[in-house]
Amino acid sequence: MQRVVQRRRRGTVDLAQELLPVLVVLTSHPIQYQAPLWRALAGEFGQGRGRKEAQDRRRERRFEVWFLTDQGVRRTEDKDFGKAFAWDVDLLSGYPHRFLALRGPWNLRTFNGLPLAQPVGQSLREAGATALWVEGWRFKPFWEAVSEAKKMGIPIFLRGETTDKITERGGLFGLVRRFALHRLFAKVDHFLAIGQASKRFYLKHGVPWRKLIDAPYGVDNEFFRTEVGKLCGSWQGARGEMGAHFDNLTEGQRAIREKWNIPLDAKVVMFCGKFVRKKRPMDVVLAARAHFERGKVGDATGEERLPEKWHLLFVGSGELGSELRAVCDVRFDAEAQNHKIPRTQNLGAPPASFAGFLNQSEIAKAYAAADVMVLPSEAWETWGLVVNEATAAGVPTVVSEQCGCAEDFAAKNPFTRVFPTGNVRALAAACNELLSLAVERREVSLAADTFDPQITAKSVRAVLMRA
Repeated sequence: MQRVVQRRRRGTVDLAQELLPVLVVLTSHPIQYQAPLWRALAGEFGQGRGRKEAQDRRRERRFEVWFLTDQGVRRTEDKDFGKAFAWDVDLLSGYPHRFLALRGPWNLRTFNGLPLAQPVGQSLREAGATALWVEGWRFKPFWEAVSEAKKMGIPIFLRGETTDKITERGGLFGLVRRFALHRLFAKVDHFLAIGQASKRFYLKHGVPWRKLIDAPYGVDNEFFRTEVGKLCGSWQGARGEMGAHFDNLTEGQRAIREKWNIPLDAKVVMFCGKFVRKKRPMDVVLAARAHFERGKVGDATGEERLPEKWHLLFVGSGELGSELRAVCDVRFDAEAQNHKIPRTQNLGAPPASFAGFLNQSEIAKAYAAADVMVLPSEAWETWGLVVNEATAAGVPTVVSEQCGCAEDFAAKNPFTRVFPTGNVRALAAACNELLSLAVERREVSLAADTFDPQITAKSVRAVLMRA
């Protein structure tokens, strides 16, 4: 897009600003991981202001997020967590947005579960959209929006949370799905690849290299630095100090460990997520057993020493909660009233604390207590943003090779280790390797800046300005 340098005197309106594209982002609902990206885009389009001011200056809007439902900001049931909740952080301020009207009940578990009251093409035309960003292809309105934008002749961006690590279905269903995706992808101008596995998925489906844009998946790194910094010591921006080596616990960390009955001298191995089979939380328990069963081992001097004292920290909830507790020596349980585990079952099992589901305002406590965070999931973990969170909080991470983020973090973060999925001895060895590092939280956290939402926002704006 050509830059116009001439200015009008009346109100000193910059014509270049007037010619900025009107980018519409279509997504299912407010998500805590996406809000930082929308704010970064608002900043790139000069709209990073308060909600009311943005509404008062609607004529200046060049970017807007359209939500199909209000899940996330309204208390709703999450079947995997086994409870109803809403995120307790602000997901809507700092960027222009609207909620599209539906003509009936919605269901995020089905393709046809979001019936729009007005055709999405009509909404795009009324808004004067000159570019469209669609968050995946899970719902029918996403496909309709791509088709309508193609008819309008405006550039289309697509960002899907998918990888080539998931075995695609065969048979007639798989054939029909691949054909449908091929037709959809043919209409898209730019594909926002969240990582290497995502990039290979698009290439496998015939997308040319020239259409791929690196769009690393990220979280609000400063949020986690700030919140964990309150518990671990001062943190002055990305390059400030936050505590010292992990062996030196602050008063805040000691208080958290005492509350959750974690010994001050233990190495805390943390799992954070839904207790469901595809995330393989039981592998953390099996790794702890493999670690304890090693007995005495020789160190670099040839002397024998006992294995490090591990303490497992489980953050989350889900269908496997009772199974996990049954194979652990439960020292603390935030949901004790829901899980009655006989003490005799736990004798000789790895010590563990169950902190329960922690919302965004509380999760920093877990990261402040942890020495290493483990994500042992199967391939259905299409990324694993908990790894971004832990890194920003200054916690080293161990990731299964089937997780979507594995190779990206392994390549860009010296404090991430990748292990073969299901190999609990390799998982234990990776944890021990990281636990032996003499590293400050500040140093670990700096690696998170490689995965910053601002990178994607700048890339998208640059593409639109060249159009």
